[in-house]
Amino acid sequence: MSDNDTLRKRYCGYLRLERGMSLHSVEAYGQDLDKLSAYCEKNGISVETATFDDLQAFVYEQFNASTNPRTQSRILSGVRSFYRFLLFLNYRDDDPSELLESPRKEHRLPEVLSLDEVDRLVGAVDLSTTEGHRNRAILEMLYGSGLRVSELTGLRLSDIFRNDGYLLIRGKGSKQRMVPISPEADKWFGYWLEDRSHLDIKKEAADIAFLNHYGRKLTRAMIFTIIRRLAEKAGIRKVISPHTLRHSFATHLLQNGADLRIIQQLLGHEQITTTEIYTHLDIQDLRQAIMQYHPANRNPS
Repeated sequence: MSDNDTLRKRYCGYLRLERGMSLHSVEAYGQDLDKLSAYCEKNGISVETATFDDLQAFVYEQFNASTNPRTQSRILSGVRSFYRFLLFLNYRDDDPSELLESPRKEHRLPEVLSLDEVDRLVGAVDLSTTEGHRNRAILEMLYGSGLRVSELTGLRLSDIFRNDGYLLIRGKGSKQRMVPISPEADKWFGYWLEDRSHLDIKKEAADIAFLNHYGRKLTRAMIFTIIRRLAEKAGIRKVISPHTLRHSFATHLLQNGADLRIIQQLLGHEQITTTEIYTHLDIQDLRQAIMQYHPANRNPS
């Protein structure tokens, strides 16, 4: 194992154990380090001794390769995280990434489904198939409880308290929160549990709530595929994902008078500013209503 391989392994362990990151995030940060290592090797530089100028040149190269501000921001975050790790191990006594500038993010509002579109999506599930009850329960939980796709795929049977009407959700950074499960979601989950009991369940998936027909844990990619196929069947032309149902959950709560702090707690947002994007969505609806119904905006006859 090379020194870089050893350093990468220790870094990923640090992210997982010290920072409490999910495996998905650790993988993304590890890939950022791989890019930095490749750049340093190409230019005869050691990642441990790279200077601010070296990192600035690397970031500039990455920004030219990707014009997406979100990708650029993630790369910067990965670089900064790695040099904080080197400080943590006392490999360095300075942080050369400290003065790197972040790109300005585009504030794109997330796609949201209307109530009619949610009904059409749910109605597109074919309950006569072996996975019908499972897919219906998945939609009801994503929309009815606002779960992230990673939270859904990682949901355990031991985290579901049906008698009390709550789910124990293990979110980002190993943070836990209690989220109510709607009666509709609970009903369809009960049907799925009956179907699940007939599967040949693998030992490692014994406590996982949602499984594929091989008795293994569902992947994030499979959840994406399920929802996109249902959207196509329902005639929904928007490009949607599991996260669209989470956005719709929050937006519909806000539109019906729920307090923003309650929505923040339900979604597991650490900062209220993250939740405030849904107020912008609501303002868009208000503006549309004014433009459509206020007499000052009507065309003269």
